[in-house]
Amino acid sequence: MKNKVLVYFGVILVWSCAENDTPTYTQDVAPIIYENCTPCHRSGGAAPFSLTTFQQVNRKKNTILAVTQSGLMPPWPADRNYSHFIGERYLTEDDKQKIKDWIAAGAPIGDTSLLPPLPQYDAYSHIGKPDTTVWFDSILVEGDSRDKFYIATLPVTLSENKYVRAMEFLPNDNNLVHHMNGRLLNYEEGKKASITSGQRILNLEVDEDDYVRQFNALQLANDDGTRPQQINSAVNYLPGVQAQMYPEGIGGFTMNKQSILIADDIHFGPIPQDKWDHSRVNIFFSKTPPKRPIREVMLGTNGASKIIPPLVIPPGEVTAHTTFLKIPEDISILTINPHMHLLGKSFKAYAFTPSQDTIRLIHIPQWDFRWQYFYTFPKMLKIPAGSVIYVEAEYDNTAQNPNNPYNPPREIRERLDNGGAGMRTTDEMLQFIISWLPYEKGDEEVSLDLEVVSD
Repeated sequence: MKNKVLVYFGVILVWSCAENDTPTYTQDVAPIIYENCTPCHRSGGAAPFSLTTFQQVNRKKNTILAVTQSGLMPPWPADRNYSHFIGERYLTEDDKQKIKDWIAAGAPIGDTSLLPPLPQYDAYSHIGKPDTTVWFDSILVEGDSRDKFYIATLPVTLSENKYVRAMEFLPNDNNLVHHMNGRLLNYEEGKKASITSGQRILNLEVDEDDYVRQFNALQLANDDGTRPQQINSAVNYLPGVQAQMYPEGIGGFTMNKQSILIADDIHFGPIPQDKWDHSRVNIFFSKTPPKRPIREVMLGTNGASKIIPPLVIPPGEVTAHTTFLKIPEDISILTINPHMHLLGKSFKAYAFTPSQDTIRLIHIPQWDFRWQYFYTFPKMLKIPAGSVIYVEAEYDNTAQNPNNPYNPPREIRERLDNGGAGMRTTDEMLQFIISWLPYEKGDEEVSLDLEVVSD
């Protein structure tokens, strides 16, 4: 009898331990979802559906299992074994196993009293209270299940020239915008009678003659035909990426009384029915000019270095190209942005110093056009004078590339007219944009992570 009692309690103990080891939504899975998924998968977020409740997560559990185990989600294209950046999104192997075990156990909800509070998100801004907000014209996005690409312009009038610390692009509630790259044209007083007389929208998916006609109708030049001052990368947007605000005194630019903000390549994802987009830009001003204005250099297409061999990708081939630039002075790199289009296969950038050391910048082993981030280093990265920055890129123009815009494949290259301006998605590009400062002693210890700075 005594042995039977011991066996009975042993069974109860094993059952209790097994029950305690079973992952639950409230204690194990919700914290992972809240940290890595809900910043995009929520009402007003960039993703097409929400993951803020148990019911929503439970409905999508098989999809969540597939994309998390494969590494497709959360999206972070850069190789974390090569270099690190602020805001990296990834799941640890332990996180992946918890999700897998939870679903295998039947996706139990667990004790609802232990559910952590849902993070609070500001639908109006992700980085603070803006000083002003300006709106692009509404754009009707046709519901034909095809990608749409436009140039959109936004004239802005201020009472006086002001210093901008940061700009933040936010799409409207329909979340139609996939990405946007914006530059600012600053007009000097007396150089342009009207910044509002030009057209506001240019459809990039048109033939050559129509493109030139539409571009001229934007009326971006000064009245005498000269080009206004240009601030590249004034504002950019990608799903899940917050606007970049550097610590006080670093970065920023002057915005004149008259300016035009240009969304150079605003991409709307495919949708099955017509919807309107009405996107906005939050502007954060500074009372003082930036102590250390950011400079920018661009390698490759439209940039300061040639592409070798020229960016011409024959049909049916995988090609490799490089571009490089010698750095004449000590610099501190803040943010980098690799850029290719639909044929991109892989991307790597590094610096080779005069002392023959290699400084790793970024490696993207599997290029994905849908996820093109601006990567900011946790601390400024010093590149010594005389170093050479190299970029190595591969392109896949075969029928096996599911992103190939043509079937059968055809020759794809840079647009060589107009200096490559207005590059369309079906053309190709190889760019590496570097935001940098002249080096100052101690830059290596300057944190660019505002959360760390505020702590």
